[in-house]
Amino acid sequence: MRIALVSDIHGNLPALEAVIAEIADAGADLVVNLGDIVSGPLWPQETARRLMALGWPTIAGNHERQLLTQAADRMGASDAFAAAALGAAERAWLAALPATLTLPLPARGQLVCVHGTPASDLQYLLETTTPGLGVQGHTGIRAATAAELHARLGPVRPPLLACGHSHVPRVVAQGGTLVVNPGSVGLQAYDDLHPPGSGRDSHWVENGSPLARWALLVHGPAGWRAELRHTPYDVEAAARRAEANGRGDWADALRTGRVGRTEADLP
Repeated sequence: MRIALVSDIHGNLPALEAVIAEIADAGADLVVNLGDIVSGPLWPQETARRLMALGWPTIAGNHERQLLTQAADRMGASDAFAAAALGAAERAWLAALPATLTLPLPARGQLVCVHGTPASDLQYLLETTTPGLGVQGHTGIRAATAAELHARLGPVRPPLLACGHSHVPRVVAQGGTLVVNPGSVGLQAYDDLHPPGSGRDSHWVENGSPLARWALLVHGPAGWRAELRHTPYDVEAAARRAEANGRGDWADALRTGRVGRTEADLP
């Protein structure tokens, strides 16, 4: 059995189309979407419509929840752009998505799908934020320890658990569970900056390449293994779209996979 995992598409339709083509070439039996589907200054409505037609098992991410429930004046710029672009059909589809999903895999156990952790769509599962962004090159984020991962998983212990949210491709074996974050289809770097005293650690993520990320799970005689994949696409088209929509920070991240301008630098 072969299962493709995609996550954090963020309205990047060219990246999604390239990944769809590679998934077909890989012969996946099932494709699962782990959320954060449309938020961003790119193609939110077109991306939603493409995925609605595909009918993949899909969960909601924190950005789906935010753009459907927050008042417009409280949304971040990425959620606000997507919210304004979506029609009634796309909103209804997003609103119907579950926060988590458990998929039975006959004779192979279960695949549990979450966006962040089993308990939260905002907490990273495989990463931990720390103070000190910018000190000696520190990005304010590191890999989670085994103890941190154990605590975040709680009682959930399936053979496979898939998560997204951090945009960092990573595979970790925890006891009898293989935990896989496929990374982000649509955005390979971002900043998450907070004022001092907010109780949240400022950090940023950089994958160092603009290529779209996804993962392929393959079941063989020894059990499950995960392949982290990266797919080229028309990065410049996405970057130009972001720039035209006033998001130079996204344009820089899309072109390089690194943080350049930040959202705080924008007019």
